[in-house]
Amino acid sequence: MKKALITGITGQDGSYLAELLLEKGYEVYGIMRRKSVVDYGNVEHIKDKIHFIYADMTDLVSLVKAMQISQADEVYNLAAQSFVGTSWEQPLATAEIDGVGVTNMLEAIRMVKPEAHFYQAATSEMFGKVQEMPQTEKTPFYPRSPYGVAKLYGFWITKNYRESFDMFACSGILFNHESERRGKEFVTRKITHGVARIKQGVQDHMELGNLDAKRDWGHAKDYVHAMWMLLQNDKPEDYVIATNETRTVREFVETAFKHVDIEIQWEGEGVNEIGKDKATGKVLVKVNPEFFRPAEVEVLLGNPAKAEKELGWKREISFAELVERMVKNDMEIVRKEIKMENL
Repeated sequence: MKKALITGITGQDGSYLAELLLEKGYEVYGIMRRKSVVDYGNVEHIKDKIHFIYADMTDLVSLVKAMQISQADEVYNLAAQSFVGTSWEQPLATAEIDGVGVTNMLEAIRMVKPEAHFYQAATSEMFGKVQEMPQTEKTPFYPRSPYGVAKLYGFWITKNYRESFDMFACSGILFNHESERRGKEFVTRKITHGVARIKQGVQDHMELGNLDAKRDWGHAKDYVHAMWMLLQNDKPEDYVIATNETRTVREFVETAFKHVDIEIQWEGEGVNEIGKDKATGKVLVKVNPEFFRPAEVEVLLGNPAKAEKELGWKREISFAELVERMVKNDMEIVRKEIKMENL
């Protein structure tokens, strides 16, 4: 039985990966930070099948102990301060966790079990101000946020440990991947949860930032399968994981509202008051400058040709299905919230 250690196991990606590895017969260990209240997050439903270890990405000693306890054959580093907006508010913490934390994990592996296979969760945000379209494994990086910069450090330190110590260490450069388990602070979940609240009559409009930003969106369930495939490869290499399709935030909004049969009206199209326009019945979507980034990433589009050819990876869940899943899930969540409020 293979053993796997997952950092960030309670998050979106960590939970889907844990499910996948358990299905494949792995013994799964997950790193958690100690809190005053125990929170299993997205793995609440499978917590009894996971061995939890308290550790922190900024504490090398705790990571060494985690490796000693788990004796992991595969280590998936998904722990991060993963919200771009927050990285501007907490740039040093983001650097410590998303950058130096990767070095700590690599050192722990090197000290305890150097033959273990290591996966680093890299990100399309490293491309930032994109230098070519679409982006591939050879595209120059130009990060536009503390998050992107910290992740770039994590990417390069992983490559350095691979080349310096002959470790099986690789990175998956994953483009935007969402799901029903995405945190509400992310724009996609903010949209689908807002749509559900509007449909249920507990919210009357929506405010968003840059509607023209273009992203390459896939489903997290497909992308964690790629993570696993990277570590089953004959040799450690870095891969772009993406859909090779890009859509604007505006398109995401339109698709989400279509699933609940609500027509929308964009700010500036004749609606003078917040909320539903009485004449048309359409719901207003407003632009709020507060939600813009200090340095915008206008477009991201990844070419996964290398992963498709060498790993045999292919995304299964389409953009339309992704949005539909998220909206349906949030509709159910909002219904339960309303029911609890009325008790």
